[in-house]
Amino acid sequence: MSDKSVARAIDALRRGWPIAIEAMTVLAVENATDASLADFDATGGAPVLISAGRAATLKLVNQLAAADPEQPVLVDRAPWLDLSGAVALADPSRDLATPLKGPFRTLRPPPGAAAAIRLARLAGLLPAFFIGGAGAEASVTLADLDGHNGAHRLVLATRARLPVAGAEDAEVVAFRTPDSTDEHVALLIGQPNGRPPLVRLHSECLTGDVFGSLKCDCGPQLSHAIAAIAASGWGILLYLRQEGRGIGLVNKLRAYRLQDQGFDTVDANTRLGFAVDARDFGVAARMLHLLGQDAVRVLTNNPAKVTALEAAGVTVVERVPHHLPANPHNARYLATKRDRTGHQL
Repeated sequence: MSDKSVARAIDALRRGWPIAIEAMTVLAVENATDASLADFDATGGAPVLISAGRAATLKLVNQLAAADPEQPVLVDRAPWLDLSGAVALADPSRDLATPLKGPFRTLRPPPGAAAAIRLARLAGLLPAFFIGGAGAEASVTLADLDGHNGAHRLVLATRARLPVAGAEDAEVVAFRTPDSTDEHVALLIGQPNGRPPLVRLHSECLTGDVFGSLKCDCGPQLSHAIAAIAASGWGILLYLRQEGRGIGLVNKLRAYRLQDQGFDTVDANTRLGFAVDARDFGVAARMLHLLGQDAVRVLTNNPAKVTALEAAGVTVVERVPHHLPANPHNARYLATKRDRTGHQL
């Protein structure tokens, strides 16, 4: 029942409802209102749970303790820490516009606190909660989260011919799970020719793929990958619904605000309280297995994708570099990928 419990908990959090996790009840700061907070916490004393990555920005933990941004830190509820103060406490992208009050006093986080931080990422919310109130609408345990793996529940839903610019001989295949409305897609280009297909793992990027953002290289990567696969004669583009390296669109845009304040992509993610890269490439491996492809050539500069595929039972016979020129807006982004996340540019 773990997947059902996690799905219900995520739905409740996104609706602004409290949930029970392990031995505590939590209310997501991001979706709380004055009314829902009053119902949840009639006495006004519920402390605020934040991630270690956020707490490091506030000087509430040392840098060593903040090495894992998904670890929890509990902040005592000062009399002046109302809902707007908690939102400012939770969201580093507001720091310049909303100078924070203080000082803060930390408490020992209860069991289940780390699970709450993990659940926030799955829900696409800031990792910040009021804790200790009442009125839980759903419940989830650490065991539920540990057993939650969307990849193994992925199924092939449907397929259809789809000629696209640069690859008229193409077929689109859709995949989904019972637990999420995010549907992953594979674009099969060309026809099997006896060789391992050239495969590109492309994570969704609305800003780059649709709007042509110059802050990243995602849009050009997508176009170049389709062209490269078509030129190879046979291959697959896996379009993974893992926006913002797995933190979701809204949190990615918050990271953009932090980048405008001078932080690189790595520091922006960790200051928000997320891992540097929270994507699950096991989903890509599952898609390949369902397509009957257990040996592939991978078009990537990211060794982590190769490692993840091989760990999930897909043989990578070759890593094919995927080089594109920088522009004035994404040069620092590309340098960060090279210098801080191991991309072989």
